[in-house]
Amino acid sequence: GIHFFTPDDFSQQLAYMNHKKGHVISPHVHNIVKREVLYTKEVLVIKKGKIRVDFYTDGQEYICARTLETGDIILLASGGHGFEMLEDTEMYEIKQGPYAGDNDKTRFVPKNKP
Repeated sequence: GIHFFTPDDFSQQLAYMNHKKGHVISPHVHNIVKREVLYTKEVLVIKKGKIRVDFYTDGQEYICARTLETGDIILLASGGHGFEMLEDTEMYEIKQGPYAGDNDKTRFVPKNKP
């Protein structure tokens, strides 16, 4: 049925669903529930192309890189990240709003990227 990749306390939830023909998800509305969101979590869906994602600690130190290609999905839940487009790329970004402009992120020069 449904498998969540994220813990219940994440402010952004990511799950995979696989249902058989005829399965019904009952019609529903979502209740008003006040939530406090302290950090932005982002989901990227690579529609077409290829990118390198560089991962950093909260202290802005380089950890590693991974390559994402057409059809890949990633949840950026903590730490820092940067991207380089390795091919012409189309992707979707899903994150909490509203967008806070310059207050939403701190750009930095990596401390120990190879």
